[in-house]
Amino acid sequence: MTHVITSLCLRDGGCVTVCPVECIVPGKPTDEWPLFYIDPDTCIDCGACVPECPWEAIFPEDEVPAAFKGKDGQRLSMPVGTAGFDVAYDGTNHDGEAVHLDATKVLKAGEVVDLTPAIQTNKDYFSKGPGYSAA
Repeated sequence: MTHVITSLCLRDGGCVTVCPVECIVPGKPTDEWPLFYIDPDTCIDCGACVPECPWEAIFPEDEVPAAFKGKDGQRLSMPVGTAGFDVAYDGTNHDGEAVHLDATKVLKAGEVVDLTPAIQTNKDYFSKGPGYSAA
């Protein structure tokens, strides 16, 4: 089993720092791959990344919620052009570096969203996206 970073990710990067097997990478280009992604073939399921994420975006794959209840002001991030994701996010990561995402959506308190599509998106990133390696 692996962990999955969901659309709650706003690219803090603390997860990358604590990963003992270096399986977490930032998506590139950010307009297509706005999250960080966990290589399922490398992840050892240690869970070190989970408490490091200030956005609470990381879940074991079999626990990604299909009915996540959002907090007021919490954001989801998606690729540019995704309908309903039209609010830019500007913040900083755990190193104090600027983070800019063009396609986010701000949740209302109690708004229910399905985070499970992140499971397939993460697999896609490593099977056919820029994270793909033919090695």
